Amino acid sequence: MTNKPAAGVSWRVLDGYHHDIGVYDEMLDGGDLRPHCEPLVRSLEALGRRELASRWERARRAVRDNGVTYNVHGDPQGMNRPWELDMMPLVIAPSEWCQLEAALVQRTRLFNQILADLYGPQRLLRSGLVPPELVFANPAFLRPCHGIPIPKQMYLHLHAIDLARSPAGQWRVLADHTQAPSGAGYALENRIVLSRSLPEVFRDCHVQRLASFFHALRDTVTAMAPPQRDDPRIVLLTPGPFSDTYFEHAYLARYLGFTLVEGGDLTVRDRQVFIKTLEGLEPVDVVFRRLDDSLCDPLELRSSSLLGTAGLVEAARAGHVTIGNALGSGALETVAIMAFLPDLCRELLGEPLALPSVTTWWCGQPKALQYVLEHLDHLVIKRTFPSSGNRQPIFGGGLASTEKAALAAEMRTRPAEFVAHDHGTPSTVPVWIGGRLEPRSLVLRAYVGAAGDSYAAMPGGLTRVSGARDASVVSLRRGGGSKDTWVIAERPVGGASLLSPAGSPTRHERRAADLPSRVADNLFWLGRHAERTEHSVRLVRSIVTRLAEEDTTADTSELVALRKVLVGMDLLPARLAAAMPLRDLEGDLLALLFRQGAQRGLRRMLNDVRRIAAAVRDRLSEDTWRVLNQLHQDFRLRHGRIQLDDVLVHLNRMMTDLAAFGGMMENTTRGHGWRFLDIGRRLERSINLTSLLSITLTSDPGEATAVLEPLLEIADSSMTYRRRYFATPQLSPVLDLLLADHVNARGLLFQLDVLTEQLHELPHDPRAPSPTTEERLIAEARQMVSDADIQGMCERGPDEQFSGLATLLASVEEDLRACSDAITYYYFSHVELRVS
Repeated sequence: MTNKPAAGVSWRVLDGYHHDIGVYDEMLDGGDLRPHCEPLVRSLEALGRRELASRWERARRAVRDNGVTYNVHGDPQGMNRPWELDMMPLVIAPSEWCQLEAALVQRTRLFNQILADLYGPQRLLRSGLVPPELVFANPAFLRPCHGIPIPKQMYLHLHAIDLARSPAGQWRVLADHTQAPSGAGYALENRIVLSRSLPEVFRDCHVQRLASFFHALRDTVTAMAPPQRDDPRIVLLTPGPFSDTYFEHAYLARYLGFTLVEGGDLTVRDRQVFIKTLEGLEPVDVVFRRLDDSLCDPLELRSSSLLGTAGLVEAARAGHVTIGNALGSGALETVAIMAFLPDLCRELLGEPLALPSVTTWWCGQPKALQYVLEHLDHLVIKRTFPSSGNRQPIFGGGLASTEKAALAAEMRTRPAEFVAHDHGTPSTVPVWIGGRLEPRSLVLRAYVGAAGDSYAAMPGGLTRVSGARDASVVSLRRGGGSKDTWVIAERPVGGASLLSPAGSPTRHERRAADLPSRVADNLFWLGRHAERTEHSVRLVRSIVTRLAEEDTTADTSELVALRKVLVGMDLLPARLAAAMPLRDLEGDLLALLFRQGAQRGLRRMLNDVRRIAAAVRDRLSEDTWRVLNQLHQDFRLRHGRIQLDDVLVHLNRMMTDLAAFGGMMENTTRGHGWRFLDIGRRLERSINLTSLLSITLTSDPGEATAVLEPLLEIADSSMTYRRRYFATPQLSPVLDLLLADHVNARGLLFQLDVLTEQLHELPHDPRAPSPTTEERLIAEARQMVSDADIQGMCERGPDEQFSGLATLLASVEEDLRACSDAITYYYFSHVELRVS
């Protein structure tokens, strides 16, 4: 293809933009700007290229700060790939959208009717309008779900439709997603980011809002609950943090007000679905799932699934829970069904199919097979059932003669397993790259959602663009990006919100939201890992400070002691416990900080914090997530020679980020979630302190005096000590401050007091003995610390050891670790029963 410049276009923002002849371009018609794009280009022109570039950079930063990711397993960039959003939206004219919207809704109604028949009377199979091979040989057709009653016969609550334009400008369907459609949350995030980055452009273009679509979807899903439920409980079922689109699951759950759950959070008792919370089992009325059909119930569907809930199918069969989309709806995700849709539409809806699919041939029909074999060079070949194995398309024109012959032979042997469609050229759209616009191929994913007794199309969608100009496949997995989709209105558009309007009656609600045990578990360990990371940063900063200040030709007593601490905490290899040149220690410290893939060290700790935070991201505020992302950005890999003073600046910045993260934890609502988060922090801080004192003071008492000042620094108590004593550190007052001072927020007794209060507020079985195991353990530890003779412990015994101090620290640490285990057994794994 040859390029044709946008001749005659005076818009500066379009300077240098070229589109391909013979390909439909969404912005230019030949060399002229399409009329419905003029408000957008005019507003961008008023901003200018420099301001547009600045806005684009701010938008990218917002996406990064919000932690918007798309998980790609095996990606060299890491699994949490940042979401790619382009600054230029796809603009759809009002007249075009009016026709497209009606066609999209018609298609969803048709698919819903087909599902109702396949899982009901199956008249379409008896009449031959749907070949039995496309149903009974389809792994996605779930026989256990046949005959399950579906409220209002609504099988589809959300339907995603992939669209591409033909060179003539007509939208055609590439694929339908009917079991757990993804992307709607990303479309919403794109809209929020872009509307905040270009508010005046958004306003001038009269863009239709998305909130009304989600409002109707939420209300309809809520109304699907079994009758006589005044306050139905809706959960959003996710595969978990390792899902490709987990960000979206958490985002939608928070936006729609649903509880985000994994399969293990649910249980079925007497054909009723319950969510396992700290307070006990709470009934669930609607499961809005983001989990593939076959994975939802290991009892009746795929027995190997660890992601679903045993008994879910039986609960739906009994009518005690509604599942959206209905189980088994993935049966229509085969592209082969497209070849039969025109006839099905006339039969079921009594009208012609308004939105054509890409021309499709199912090779299970002899004539279709013959045509495909004769035109293999010009077609795209796919497997009939994508759930059965290889989903990658095969481009016939790109095959060698031997590969083509082998494919043809396989198609003749098993024709029903193959489907073919035209290899069309999708339209192009401008993408902002390197300060200028370039064309990229696009696929628009449109969404149709339940709205009362019918359906409504989202006035927008998720536009995906190819990663390279000559890319034949538009795929986020292959480096593609995304765009916001603007449907233009004829006149200014009012605001919309999912929140109840002002003045509407609202019931006061002060009870804690449902907290699944899994979430409590993750919050507990998030607190522990965050505190562990902060403690390690303080420790490393203390030794780096002395390395930067000291003569590196010889060890000081402080450095010797601190080095043993790092080795004792398994942060440095054991070989460094012996005396060695400090320049070698510098190298190991830098590796501890910056090495990729290390089994220990700060990078591993930060990855643990992020991993656990991702598992509960629907419970974390946006500000908290921004702080967490900033912490990871500040920990970026360095190149070249790194000086110790640079490392010190870096560690100070990390401490600021960790302090901000801790501050955001303090701003969390004082429910059980925050309580477990705080218990985890306090337990970890106490264990770290006892371990630190044990390693520094009892392993080599001769170094006790040398290590006191670093101890105060690491425990963040230097200023308190100096203000009280105005003297060089002495063992007895240092121990008193760090162990037995009940007003020192970093001291051990302070942590035990807080733990006592927090454990008392946790939910308890009224029939269980009191105090609980964990309360008793903390009370014992607190009593030991309160009764300790600090002055006497500072006196060495006949063996020159601080025997009393060693015994105290070992006993307290043992109780702390036993307390952690007791909390896990009772609240998280539920292996301990406390009924007397």
